[in-house]
Amino acid sequence: MVYPIKLKYPFSQFEGRSHVMRADNLDHKELLDLDPEGGVIRFAGQRAILMDAVAMGLLRKYLVENFGITAARTVLTQFGFAHGWRMAEAMQAEFKWDNDDEWRHACTRIHTLQGLFSIASEGRDPLSKEGMMLGASYEAEQHLLHFGRADVPMCWTISGLISGYLSRTTGKEIFVLEDRCMGKGDAGCHLFGRTREGWGDERADELRFYTSTRLADCLDVSIHRVTETLKAAERKLIEHRRALVRVARDVEEPQLGIVAKSPAMRQLVDLARRVAKVDSTVLVSGESGSGKERIARLVHEQSTRAAGPFIAVNCGAITETLLESELFGHARGAFTGATHDRPGLFEAAHGGTLLLDEVGEVSPGMQVKLLRALQEREIRRVGENKNRKVDVRIIAATNRNLALGVASGIFRQDLYYRLKVVELHVPALRERRDDILPLARILLAGSALWMKRKISGLSPAATDQLLRYMWPGNVRELENTMERAVALAPGTRVELEDLPEEIRQACPVPVANVGTVQPLEEVEKEYILAVLSLNSGNQTRTAEQLQIGSATLYRKLKSYGLIGRERAVRKTT
Repeated sequence: MVYPIKLKYPFSQFEGRSHVMRADNLDHKELLDLDPEGGVIRFAGQRAILMDAVAMGLLRKYLVENFGITAARTVLTQFGFAHGWRMAEAMQAEFKWDNDDEWRHACTRIHTLQGLFSIASEGRDPLSKEGMMLGASYEAEQHLLHFGRADVPMCWTISGLISGYLSRTTGKEIFVLEDRCMGKGDAGCHLFGRTREGWGDERADELRFYTSTRLADCLDVSIHRVTETLKAAERKLIEHRRALVRVARDVEEPQLGIVAKSPAMRQLVDLARRVAKVDSTVLVSGESGSGKERIARLVHEQSTRAAGPFIAVNCGAITETLLESELFGHARGAFTGATHDRPGLFEAAHGGTLLLDEVGEVSPGMQVKLLRALQEREIRRVGENKNRKVDVRIIAATNRNLALGVASGIFRQDLYYRLKVVELHVPALRERRDDILPLARILLAGSALWMKRKISGLSPAATDQLLRYMWPGNVRELENTMERAVALAPGTRVELEDLPEEIRQACPVPVANVGTVQPLEEVEKEYILAVLSLNSGNQTRTAEQLQIGSATLYRKLKSYGLIGRERAVRKTT
């Protein structure tokens, strides 16, 4: 909008304080001074700004939700008081008044012209016995919009600004309070103004909102609550760490739950710590559920980006179109439903680490865009034509053999080598059997703490069977097994019967380590005896499962000294 002239008339009869002003004669023409070129609005001689009422309502909502209703009321009341006091001074400086009563009565007129409320025909003076009745209060309107109907009066800012104006014009502290409010369903907002002595003890609690100490008390309470919450979280974390230390002293990273007792895991953790110090792209490979994300988090936590965000996205769970928007963001109107600009995960992870999980599932078209983002270290939001620089470390994870994908043409060779600057291969759980029991104890302790159950540990039979199982689902399967065992265990420790059936039925797995190789005859003996134990001593069924004759099984058991011992036991009994 273009204004050809200022609204404040230079030839006004009121200019230069040459005319005695009356409150009822106040008008926008004498109060507003608009300078469209200079970007300045003056109201009653003071610089002012136009503020959207809904924005003020949102500020009120933010204060209530983040600091509580007591602190919000204190802030808005004291803000209103300062506003009213300043307006009274501005009106005194701008106009010549017939008397101080006219200056005081201008309070309701000036705030009506500001659009804060309207005045009902009856009850215009808050200091009178009848009080003052307001209509169309912007503050009551905004409270109803954002919170709904209240149980108590809600015109806190308006009460404060009328208090400030009257305090300045009367020369003594005046405190305005509501007894009826449109915000709680009344027909209008009714206010009374009294001195502190005039109010007495009747509404002493409400008068405290006008004092700065009230705000300090409110903020102290808020800070105290936050502090107590943080202390409780810290105590819970310490308790969790102590539980982990008690059950497994082989934990390499307590916060991440990484166990590195086996040589393969010790080598992997050492390599991850070394590569974390440089800002290279890392490819984490391994079977599903083996702990690839934990290793990626270890790299992030040990890097110079540890203070930044760590964001993980499963590329295989999102379609190509949505994945581009998820990673790079989009501009408003880029597609149906894009109602506003939205930054992507590359921008969200600025200064930190972005984990592209299941990167082997990315489509060929998306691979090209991903390669460019990695090479140029910049992205382009969907629907935009400008590039944005990003500072983010990329860690990719996959359970696929990307080298085979390159050979078959499914995965781009240039992207493969861009991702595989350093590869960290997470061995399957069956390849690091020394880690099974420490991991089981950690996961058991975590589940017991979460479910608030007093589970002390694993029985010998349960630990033996955990070592027999091949764990095709890796650490994730072990975690689910321990959670199930904690939920079902009737006693204070996990017994063999608390484990899933497939684990209870597992046969021993021969282990061949350098320097500890067993003779084939001993391996065969252990295996036969384990199958016999699973069948509760039933030799016929054991022979059938081993696909050998009953006579052959009999001879082997006799060579182990079990047949003669069994007869001796029977004879004794």
